Amino acid sequence: MLHWINSYTEEFIDLSLEMAPWLLLGFVFAGVLHVYMPKGSIKKYMGGKNIKSVLYASLLGIPLPLCSCGVIPTGIAFHKEGASKGSTVSFLISTPQTGVDSILATYSLLGLPFAVLRPIVAFFSGIFGGAITNSVTRNDKDEQIENLSNQKSEEIKSNGKFKTMIKYAFHDFLMDIAKWLLIGLAVAALIAVLLPNDFFISYLQNEFLSMLLVLAASIPLYVCATGSIPIAAVLMMKGLSPGAALVFLMAGPATNVATMTVIGKAINKKTLFVYLGSIIGSAMLFGWLTNQFLPREWFSFAIDHIGHEHELLPYWFKITSAILLAAMILNGYIRKYFIKSTSNTIIPNMSDQITSMKISVTGMTCNHCKMNAENSIASISGVKNVIADPSKSEVYIEGENINLEDVKKHIEDVGFSFHGKI
Repeated sequence: MLHWINSYTEEFIDLSLEMAPWLLLGFVFAGVLHVYMPKGSIKKYMGGKNIKSVLYASLLGIPLPLCSCGVIPTGIAFHKEGASKGSTVSFLISTPQTGVDSILATYSLLGLPFAVLRPIVAFFSGIFGGAITNSVTRNDKDEQIENLSNQKSEEIKSNGKFKTMIKYAFHDFLMDIAKWLLIGLAVAALIAVLLPNDFFISYLQNEFLSMLLVLAASIPLYVCATGSIPIAAVLMMKGLSPGAALVFLMAGPATNVATMTVIGKAINKKTLFVYLGSIIGSAMLFGWLTNQFLPREWFSFAIDHIGHEHELLPYWFKITSAILLAAMILNGYIRKYFIKSTSNTIIPNMSDQITSMKISVTGMTCNHCKMNAENSIASISGVKNVIADPSKSEVYIEGENINLEDVKKHIEDVGFSFHGKI
């Protein structure tokens, strides 16, 4: 038993050391994108039901560090701001598959070919899904929500760009993916210990069948783009083909049961079926192309590198990065569960004309969800203040003559579930 525990701990630490430096660099880029990327042009670039809007949406989604828990409310908000169904689906497909953080983390464990291949596949699969969606929903009427508040701009004004960038990169975004990153590392270490070497070569030699099985397992489950990397790397060590690994890297982050439910509810079931079909078709196609036409030696990096035959970075630097990353994650959880943030402190308004309410809202899982819920409710006439708390599934609202039905509609318009006043 002690031997298994020691082996598992060693695998978990090794994987963490390989990813930590690249994750930190990716978080910096994520913060830069959050602060400096131009906003307010969604309708201009993504509003048309044409290939150009789909292309823009896919290009926008690739570098954004959003996994599927954050991309859904963001994509639905884009749709309500004027993005067409096709460009919305393009964004929803391309964004969770990759991002600046996961591209760098992919390079750390899977090597340069996969690091290049992932954004290319995300780009074309997004265009494919968006183009089909535009075609089959061309006559559908799109509803829009206007005048969403700009919470990010207010934060930058009060804190400054650099402070906002650091806070977003190493607290907000880090805590959005921390749980799923840790789960991905834990599962990868468990697979490395339990599965025998050459498992897929010995027990599942048909590559097409292995892609189908990986796809079937990936679609309903949630795994973020970064958390999927160590799992894919370890599966390749056990004999999984590069094409099947790519299927997992595509379908795992892009789909899960919660994502499918929200798309069907917030847009429509026709769009949901096109979305799923596009991901399944693209994953199988690109997986097959990878196995058939790309040299296998291109993808030996993962096996050799995790096997400690190569060292890209000094060992001391990896340890320092891992300790720093672990400290920031620990700090985030301490602040979340043990220290009350002053920004979330409710100060009741004493005016007789101001009413307040607390409502139950489920489906908020990250800071992007929080922002989208607050923005949507803030656009309601009479609302003066909104504070959402994803950890408690609660939203506090202050304002004049607040209509509960309007609140319910705006909550459901961005993909969350309204459960009434508390």
